[in-house]
Amino acid sequence: MPSAANGSKKYDVIVIGGGHNGLVNAAYLARAGKKVLVLERRHVLGGAAVTEEIFPGFKFSVCSYVVSLLRPEIIRDLDLPRHGLEILPLDGTFTPMPNGDYLWRVNDHGKTHREIARHSKVDAEAYDEFGKAMQAMCRFVKPILSMVPPDPSTLNPRELMKLLFIGKRFQGLTSEDKYNQVQLMTMSAIDFLDQWFETDVLKATMSASGIIGTFLGVRSPGTAYVLLHHYMGEIDGAFRSWGFARGGTGAISNAIADAAREAGVEIRTEAPIAKILVKGNRAYGVALQNGDEIHGDVISSSVDPRLTFIKFLEETQLPGEFVEEIKRYKFRGSSGKVNIALDALPEFKCLPGDGAHLRGAMSISPSVEYMERAYDDAKYGNYSRRPYIDMVIPSLTDPSVAPPGKHVMSCFVQYAPYKLRPGLNWDEQKEAFGNNVIDTIAEYAPNIKNIILNKQVLTPLDLERDFGLSEGNIFQGELSLEQLFFLRPVPGYAQFRTPIKNLYMCGSATHPGGGIMGAPGRLAALEILKDIGGKDSGAKSSPEKAAKGAS
Repeated sequence: MPSAANGSKKYDVIVIGGGHNGLVNAAYLARAGKKVLVLERRHVLGGAAVTEEIFPGFKFSVCSYVVSLLRPEIIRDLDLPRHGLEILPLDGTFTPMPNGDYLWRVNDHGKTHREIARHSKVDAEAYDEFGKAMQAMCRFVKPILSMVPPDPSTLNPRELMKLLFIGKRFQGLTSEDKYNQVQLMTMSAIDFLDQWFETDVLKATMSASGIIGTFLGVRSPGTAYVLLHHYMGEIDGAFRSWGFARGGTGAISNAIADAAREAGVEIRTEAPIAKILVKGNRAYGVALQNGDEIHGDVISSSVDPRLTFIKFLEETQLPGEFVEEIKRYKFRGSSGKVNIALDALPEFKCLPGDGAHLRGAMSISPSVEYMERAYDDAKYGNYSRRPYIDMVIPSLTDPSVAPPGKHVMSCFVQYAPYKLRPGLNWDEQKEAFGNNVIDTIAEYAPNIKNIILNKQVLTPLDLERDFGLSEGNIFQGELSLEQLFFLRPVPGYAQFRTPIKNLYMCGSATHPGGGIMGAPGRLAALEILKDIGGKDSGAKSSPEKAAKGAS
């Protein structure tokens, strides 16, 4: 018979999952005076934003490896720098080419202009105009990231005001920006980039941002928006800024956790959930796998919809139509990770030596055809024979993550489809997948095989089993057009509430989606406080407030 943990102790809110969104959610709720408990299945906090010492002395950002979208209001409200958060800039993207040439874009505008002009003077001029257009699009979308999605099916005046706010902002765009915005929401990344550029390697590398975390190719409609989603990186308010957290991405989660504990949040690790307790269509607690029951007035789930509604609840407890929508929700994990401990630095044939090009992102994306062929493999249930790989060596910027003279290299790999063709399974293909990634890198940096001390290979199945990401999707569900804004995760339930009273969603499966941004956790907390009340935590959310400074 299950026992009640801690006797009669009861919480105002129980947060399921100690990823960065769950921690943000808990911190805001506690700052509003609520008694909050966070329950994390693993031994370490952070979810996919975690740092682990996989090999002695080598600390890896095991899953998420760069930060760009962390909302500035969260950094400010939770005073994360005081809790140890330090972001180190990631300067540029280096793309080696098979013919011995390369493309190297950096944060220095003049250098990048000259580099692109080396490939195409026309593209160098267009790059400036493209940047201005994308900034206009970012300014349009930015406040939407900080607002609760409207419900377009209601006549509630508040919901209509949100729609009116978006409409007014759209009308405020220039005619050219309006066309660009519509194209971004409907076109493929390559079709959109074709309108601006002629250099193949430039389009291929830029288009990579449009496929990350999706089971789509660079020519698939809808990928232009994903490109914009990743283009909106902000550090200190600067668009298109990317960086490393000192100590790895787990340092972000730890800083948020420290802020949450300071506000009074209780956090437990190694506390896996068995089910959400419901009576009379009202959630009242959780049962742990060890049999303990913990009661709370509100349950806030930062894990994905499949775990929340299919694993932790009985289908009979939910409306049939809602269950069908959840089952149709697309995960389709398409990426893997290879984390490598290095004895020395890789030497690229096209630019030998230890240079600044190794301190940014290194992108294996030499041509549009290369990118599309990588997707062709995945469509038929194979991992890409020659995949898109995004590599970083954070130890060059943050020596604390590796022993002296050694390095860690993180390789994000696409495509690695969760569902392999019949006859194949990931446990049997894991080693071959990792070796294939190394072979691909070796075509551009031949010494890589000689300097590897150890490697960790993560398949989509590993991401599901070890990190609770259904089908290995790094965003808790694809960022496809039918799963965005008031359709995320499903129509009618985009405002963080669920068919079960007092059960809320606060993870990346809700608006505005994935990435280390924290916005879903914050917005969900504000909605919970609207429903249950709480003292002013200093955080308000309204379209008008969100728009300040964004136009």
